[in-house]
Amino acid sequence: MSNGFDFNFTEVQLKQLLPKLKNITDWYESLVDALPQYGINSKKRVAAFIAQCAHESAEFTRLEEGLNYSAKGLTGTWPKRFPADVAKQYERQPQKIANKAYADRMGNGPEASGDGWKYRGRGILQLTGKDNYRACSKVLFQDDTLLTDPDMLFDPYYAIHSACWFWHVNKLNQFADSGDILTMTKKINGGTLGLEDRIKHYNHAIEVLSH
Repeated sequence: MSNGFDFNFTEVQLKQLLPKLKNITDWYESLVDALPQYGINSKKRVAAFIAQCAHESAEFTRLEEGLNYSAKGLTGTWPKRFPADVAKQYERQPQKIANKAYADRMGNGPEASGDGWKYRGRGILQLTGKDNYRACSKVLFQDDTLLTDPDMLFDPYYAIHSACWFWHVNKLNQFADSGDILTMTKKINGGTLGLEDRIKHYNHAIEVLSH
């Protein structure tokens, strides 16, 4: 149809899907630029992409992972890393929480390295971990730009492109085509957190993009 999509994808539709979003034109133009490059160009694929990203980023309004956990929240989320006695020492300290929660995994160094905080979730799909930042940077910039300046993912253009990169690497278009939101959610989240909300966003997106 238009702009590399096989249906008519408009700024008016995006505004309906993301009513809280300011500077909607910037976001729309970045999506139109990025999505077709990654084959996210059908109604189902665009609906699934927007639905998953909307859930992860409070409808594209929060481009940074929320880590201000209570002790109870820490133990519930990461029981092995934050047993009750340890959680008390970390609660409501996002930087300390990130450094412990993400230490020694996803390419990050130990807690003292600060990698957990430096490479915390950013962008509309919450790209997390040094390995992901490095791999994404190689595609977007052909170098390690994102390792030295991870805050670039707060910019709408790069927030979208990083999400598209993750989508492509995890081959999520196939699950969008089959409407398999469950498997897609597991690939993104590692579990099924927020599944109902993701499905609600998806159904709404399909409805809006069909008009």
